[in-house]
Amino acid sequence: MNAAAPFPALRPRPPLARLGDAMQRHRRAILGIQWAVVAVYALLVVVPAFLPPPPSGATLLSDLRLFAQFAFWGIWWPFVILSMFVVGRAWCGVFCPEGALTEFASRHGLGRAIPRWIRWSGWPFVAFTCTTVYGQLISVYEYPEAALLILGGSTVAAIAVGFVYGRRGNRVWCRYLCPVGGVFGLLAKVAPVHFGVDAQAWKRYPGRPTRIDCAPLVDVRHMTSASQCHACGRCSGHRDAVSLATRWPNSEILATGPRQVGIGTAVLLVFGMLGIAPGAFQWTVSPWFIAIRQWAAGWLVEHESFGLLRDDAPWWLLTHYPAANDVFTWLDGIAILLYIAGYAALAGTASWLALAGAARLAGRGRYDWKSLSLGLVPIAGTGIFLGLSMMTITQLRAEGWVPRGVGVLRAVLLIGALLWSGWLGARIVGRSDAPLHRRALALALYGLALALGGATWYLIFVAW
Repeated sequence: MNAAAPFPALRPRPPLARLGDAMQRHRRAILGIQWAVVAVYALLVVVPAFLPPPPSGATLLSDLRLFAQFAFWGIWWPFVILSMFVVGRAWCGVFCPEGALTEFASRHGLGRAIPRWIRWSGWPFVAFTCTTVYGQLISVYEYPEAALLILGGSTVAAIAVGFVYGRRGNRVWCRYLCPVGGVFGLLAKVAPVHFGVDAQAWKRYPGRPTRIDCAPLVDVRHMTSASQCHACGRCSGHRDAVSLATRWPNSEILATGPRQVGIGTAVLLVFGMLGIAPGAFQWTVSPWFIAIRQWAAGWLVEHESFGLLRDDAPWWLLTHYPAANDVFTWLDGIAILLYIAGYAALAGTASWLALAGAARLAGRGRYDWKSLSLGLVPIAGTGIFLGLSMMTITQLRAEGWVPRGVGVLRAVLLIGALLWSGWLGARIVGRSDAPLHRRALALALYGLALALGGATWYLIFVAW
């Protein structure tokens, strides 16, 4: 059901709506869940960083460092991404440890007004890019020290922002600064389960209801998108107008018109999720990266310039674990930066030009590249899930267990996401009143952007 359209009267309440009401009534239980997740988060992120490296022959079940690595990067994060496709940002509202900690800090903090610089729409892209690229430089997936540095630093920043800014109980960090908040917001647009608002019921409600304690600062009355809603249930039943309900997964994207998508959101999708993220997953298996790195190293040796071939960078700047025979040179770091930036620039710019051309052909003024880019959300989100699941499969294979049918499952997910995004693009362009030949050309350009979105995963899983 489209969040922008009224749904039938909320009484009698259907089962899903009653679940939302139960979330509203049992806030203490949800708080208990959140603090339990905080404890598990500390166990998986903090404790392993202070343990010795795994001994020879250690397994996931015999060594906490290996177990934590698999649990956090192999299970936790891939399925957090997957949950966004199904129940929106319920992870944020019910489970997220950073969300719980920043809200707790806010309830005991200074309560200062949120400054304009925090509200800048470009922070989700900047934060996502910085954490993704920095994580590659220090091998965040492989070493708990690196994970603690990035995730622990993010958590400390979330607590600090919560303590200083916002009214009591606000999640300023989650709304504006969270490195994955923008990604979660985009994926939540296709979730079939959401909290919807019946605008007519809101207006009909008599009396003065209590104020909604909305932690992520959503204007619930005018909420037509699941992007910012944390699905925590606090507003369920408010004014007999808010209800947990199902909707058609494509409804929100198809209802979005020109100038309704911010430039920061579109840049995150096209240059971040379809550029930075694939480049970060790709460089480790790319023969292009190896060729570029070897050519640069040969050129430096030939010219007797050995400074960039040194491996004396600290571990918090570049991967440096001699005991594990895993050390990056300064050249490695530069090559990784240039490869990811280059891939993001090429893929993102090509996709942007294709989307801009498609929007112009479909009808200038009625379409823009930003709203058309939302059709690429399925392939972008599926790509991130597949990239994270690479760690899952790698760790399972290291244990001697090779899951059957992995290649087939990857192909099914990738093809399904491409078809889904292709169908969304066809529906968006198909509503144009432009001549048929212009709509066909617009759809062809959109298909080019879609093909670029799937090309990375073909290279990783098939060509290479």
